[in-house]
Amino acid sequence: MQAADLLAELAAGEPRSGVELAAKAGVTRAAVWKQIEALRARGVPIEAGGAAGYRLPWPVQLLDAGHIRAALPTTVARQLGGLEVHWELDSTSSELQRRGDDASDLTIVIAETQGAGRGRRGRQWLSPPGLNLYLSCLKRFDGGFAALSGLSLAIGVIVVQTLTGLGAAEVGLKWPNDLLATAPGQPPGKLAGILVELSGEYLGPCAAVIGIGLNLRLTTALREQAGQPACDLASLTGGTPPDRNRLAAALIAALVNGLAQFERKGFAAFAKDYARHDLLHGLPLRLTGAGGTHTGIGAGVDERGALLLQRPDGSLQHVDSADVTVRRA
Repeated sequence: MQAADLLAELAAGEPRSGVELAAKAGVTRAAVWKQIEALRARGVPIEAGGAAGYRLPWPVQLLDAGHIRAALPTTVARQLGGLEVHWELDSTSSELQRRGDDASDLTIVIAETQGAGRGRRGRQWLSPPGLNLYLSCLKRFDGGFAALSGLSLAIGVIVVQTLTGLGAAEVGLKWPNDLLATAPGQPPGKLAGILVELSGEYLGPCAAVIGIGLNLRLTTALREQAGQPACDLASLTGGTPPDRNRLAAALIAALVNGLAQFERKGFAAFAKDYARHDLLHGLPLRLTGAGGTHTGIGAGVDERGALLLQRPDGSLQHVDSADVTVRRA
C-alpha cells in the first residue's frame, strides 16, 4: 500500500480499521501503519480512534485531471497545452522548467504534494497532500521580459477575484506576490503565494512559469511550521472550503482568460483592481533588500508594478524588489 492509496481510502472522512485497510490492500497491518506515519509526517492529520480505526477530521477531495477538465469551460479546455495531476513532485514549477521548449503554451501541472515547493527568495512552501492546492502554469509570450512588468501583480488580482467569486471575503494583496486574508477572530495571515519565473530572450520570445500555492486547510501544526501568520480557505468559508477540483478548474479558467488580457494590455488592465485590493497602501513600511533598509508610507504601485514608497521628505521611491514588513508606529 502506497501513501496515495491510503489517503484515497480515508478521503471520505469515515473511520477505517487497520485490519480492514490491510485486508483490502493485501498487506500487513504494519505496512498500513508505516504509510499512516508517512502521511502524518507530511502534515496530514490522521486521527486514531482505537477500535474504530483511522480517520480524517474532514472529507478530502483528491485531485483528478478528468474531474478538473470536466469543470472547465469548453473554450478554456481547448486552449490548454496540457493538464497533469501528479501525486508528488519536487515542485510543479521545477517540473515545467525541466521540460523547456518541449512544454506547450498553457500547460498546467498540479501535484497533491511537493517535496521541495518553492516560495519567493528560495523559501520553502509547505506542501502536505490532500489539504491545499499547488499549481503551476507555463505561459509563452512573443515579446521580451520588459513587456511582462507587473505580471506577478496581475496574477495576484486574478487569484483574489477567483477566490472572491467562490465566497472568500477579506482577501487582499501584499506586494509583490502574497495574498493575505483575515478570518473571524484571527490576525491577518498568508493565504496564498505566487512565484513567477522567466526564461527566454530579453527582447524576444520568452516564457513565464507561474507557480501558485493556496491554503485550503491548515492544521495547528502546519500553522506553527509556517513561521508566520497563515490563513486558509476553510476559515474564510465557514469551515467548508470549495471542492479542490472545482477550485482548480476555476483558477485555471481565470488564469487562461487573465493571461490573454495581460498579453493584450499588460499590467494596465489590472492596475485599478490591484489598487482596490492593495493592503500596503497608506501603511508605514520597512523595506529590506540589496539597497539596504528603507522606511516610508506605502503609496501604491507604478505603471510597471513597482512598489511606491513615500519617503519622509515627500518624495516617491520606486522599488522593484525587496522584503516588505509593516512597520509598527
